[in-house]
Amino acid sequence: MKLWTAGLALGAAFAFVPAGMAYAQQAYGNALNLDLARKCIAAAEAEANKNNWAMAISIVDNGGHLMAFARMADTQIASIRISMDKARAANNFKRPTKAFQDRAATDVAVLGLPGAITSEGGLPLVLDGKIIGAIGSSGGTSAQDGQTSKACAENIGKL
Repeated sequence: MKLWTAGLALGAAFAFVPAGMAYAQQAYGNALNLDLARKCIAAAEAEANKNNWAMAISIVDNGGHLMAFARMADTQIASIRISMDKARAANNFKRPTKAFQDRAATDVAVLGLPGAITSEGGLPLVLDGKIIGAIGSSGGTSAQDGQTSKACAENIGKL
């Protein structure tokens, strides 16, 4: 009976795969260059401008190193580092930072993960099935940060 219960618990754990697991299985690639990073910033900045949001936007390469950055007028100073940290977390953990935000609601252990950011706005940049870096946006609400980053991440192959 104990074996059956353990098997059932293990099966249940896999039934609730955390958001972002599809990203976690992807390999890193090397296609990000400065031109593409700048286009990504421009796409995110256009989304923020369209909505009158003041944002800091960071792009990191697949090693988590800053490649491009923009800080719009009137963006709070704290958002500079937060945007960089969101981009690094999305790249290094191979998942959107929203996965940590969602997970923290039921599992506070995620708050202790070194480098994890529990706020939406960090997204891996995936091109040809490989993570080439990440974007992080900060300055608005969590959802606004996420929407700003999506303007780049969801269109990276078209930039």
